[in-house]
Amino acid sequence: MKAIIPVAGVGTRLRPHTFSQPKVLLNVAGKPIIGHIMDKLIASGIDEAIVIVGYLGDMIESYLTEHYDIRFRFVNQEERLGLAHAIWMCNEHVHNNEPVFIILGDTIFDVELSEVLNSSTSTLGVREVEDPRRFGIAITSNGNIVKLVEKPNEPVGNLAIVGLYYIRNSETLFSCIDTLIREDIKTKGEYQLTDALQMMLEKGEPLTTFPVNNWYDCGKPETLLSTNEILLKNHSSESSFPGCIINEPVFVAKSAKINNAIIGPNTTIGENAVIEDSIIKNSIIGNDSKVQHVSLNNSIIGNNADLSGDPHEANIGDFSEIRLR
Repeated sequence: MKAIIPVAGVGTRLRPHTFSQPKVLLNVAGKPIIGHIMDKLIASGIDEAIVIVGYLGDMIESYLTEHYDIRFRFVNQEERLGLAHAIWMCNEHVHNNEPVFIILGDTIFDVELSEVLNSSTSTLGVREVEDPRRFGIAITSNGNIVKLVEKPNEPVGNLAIVGLYYIRNSETLFSCIDTLIREDIKTKGEYQLTDALQMMLEKGEPLTTFPVNNWYDCGKPETLLSTNEILLKNHSSESSFPGCIINEPVFVAKSAKINNAIIGPNTTIGENAVIEDSIIKNSIIGNDSKVQHVSLNNSIIGNNADLSGDPHEANIGDFSEIRLR
């Protein structure tokens, strides 16, 4: 089965880290965000992925083709015209009304997909949220979706669509997106996938929901750190370094060098990182970075960064060099 994975976003809320790498390549619990997604998809039987790239897309393509042995097709979305437009660009790679599974590239999830991918109807992943204004909202009756509303200004329900879509009849979806684009139907300035799905409902296409209780946001520094903490509970590595204290859960890459340090809890240390004379907890340290003589908490240090000084909290991007006094 094919998966469609849109990853063309710039990730402005995660700057400075996303100035030099795509959001989906940020390290969480020992691997890039998109690595967690691909592992789950492949384990669920996905054997082909159509990846919609844009900003720094060559880095995403290199990572995926180097680490995963399935068929990839890469589609470049030069204009950010909305999620429906991104999906519409994949039309030529989906044939004979075959089912597709759409997953947003910054959505780390913990759901058993085998039953979802064998559903007799199109079905959307949902969960209850406190602020429905940030999401597409599904209104249901007897287990069926009766209406979909994109980011409502007024409360209409709290069952949010969280970025997982199994589409049984892909031709119907692409036909509805064609209509949106041809008639220039936009919501909040973009062609919305939620609007295309609502059009499918109006054409008589049944849509159901499946629960997504474990869904992890990676869109901001604080939520990236929170997701790192949650995932480390299941992805922690057993590490031991002479003269160091390791407070699990942590992930320390095998190539990292740790000397006279206290690491963890809830900390990820990337490949070839060097940590000396430091205390680091609740943080993510990128690949090839050096951290010396500091105490860090709730911090994200990018790749190839060099940080030394006295205890502080830091959030610095790739290739930075900071001296804290």
